[in-house]
Amino acid sequence: MSDTPKPLAGVRVLDLSRVLAGPWCGQLLADYGADVIKVERPGSGDDTREWGPPWWGDASDRMSAYYLSANRGKRSIAIDIATLDGAALVKQLATQADVLLENYKVGQLAKYGLDAASLQALNPRLIYCSITGYGQDGPYAPAAGYDFAIQATGGLMSVTGEKDGTPGAEPQKVGVAVADLFTGLYATTAVLAALQERHRTGRGRSIDAALLDTQLAMLANQASNYLVGGKTPKRMGNAHVNVVPYQVFKTKDGHLVLAVGNDGQFQRFCKLAGRDAAGTDAKYATNALRIQHRDELAPLIAQWMLERTTAEWTALLEPNAVPCAPILDLPEVFKHPQVAARGMKIHNAGMPMVAAPMRLDGQRAVSNSPAPMLDEHGSAIRDALARSSAWPAAD
Repeated sequence: MSDTPKPLAGVRVLDLSRVLAGPWCGQLLADYGADVIKVERPGSGDDTREWGPPWWGDASDRMSAYYLSANRGKRSIAIDIATLDGAALVKQLATQADVLLENYKVGQLAKYGLDAASLQALNPRLIYCSITGYGQDGPYAPAAGYDFAIQATGGLMSVTGEKDGTPGAEPQKVGVAVADLFTGLYATTAVLAALQERHRTGRGRSIDAALLDTQLAMLANQASNYLVGGKTPKRMGNAHVNVVPYQVFKTKDGHLVLAVGNDGQFQRFCKLAGRDAAGTDAKYATNALRIQHRDELAPLIAQWMLERTTAEWTALLEPNAVPCAPILDLPEVFKHPQVAARGMKIHNAGMPMVAAPMRLDGQRAVSNSPAPMLDEHGSAIRDALARSSAWPAAD
């Protein structure tokens, strides 16, 4: 992987974060070539090291699959930041860092002189990114933020789940921690923007990344629908609030996502389904009309879809540019020919994992170093700092 793109080569990142949002940001920066040193608690390290099973490795140095998913490409050093020596070591690293990531409670790092103001006084070029549940100010700023709670408070669960009155109807969280992951992504873009700005100004930035803010931002059209239309969005199961038909339908042997995005696609779908008349029916001619008559149209389509298997519908619709997709489980996903062709399953030092999604000039921007064991690089980093105040070089 010597030709792996490294557009952030030379950028030094001090990652004091743990769990998911901050580590996700740190991993993205590492994938793009940054040198990321992860500071962890002595003895236990990042909380997610114990979030298993499943595990990778032997009992003495095992790591959870969860931890592996967000920490590749980093070096690990265990430091007790509550001690004078520990705080001094972090300061020494911070004076040479380009970026610092942390997700401690608001004000907690100030007790050790590791807050943004203190460290930027030592290193004005430092980009200091704080990731919290609710942000650095406001009445909820002191509260701990957890993805599940943020999905609830931020409105996502109010629009996720089966429609009231249907079996299993209740608010649902998304199957992965999307508030954490999106915050990690947004934080990464802010860090990259600050790095670009620093070329002009020579100074860093303090970035305030809040899960709740991100959760609201990612509501996208749902939030805009409410703000513009004044109507509270409700749970609709797998149906789409702004497009019809755009949902999951049962087939003869399973389920299929039907994602008709425009009027031409709807007409083609009806013709292929043997219902040409419905495609030109005055009640269904436009998307706005189909939304108006959703409760009449969706049950009709549901009846049609039962006439063929999922594979038969896919073979009929896909070649004729009617968007559809079977619902695959993960074993099926990793066997999918497109997933295989794109090389999205990789092995990093023997560890199976999902590749970073971006390609630069045809090559994956993904670190070829595995997630580190706790304090794996601690001795080397300490020895290097003892010899010189410069940022310790990676092997």
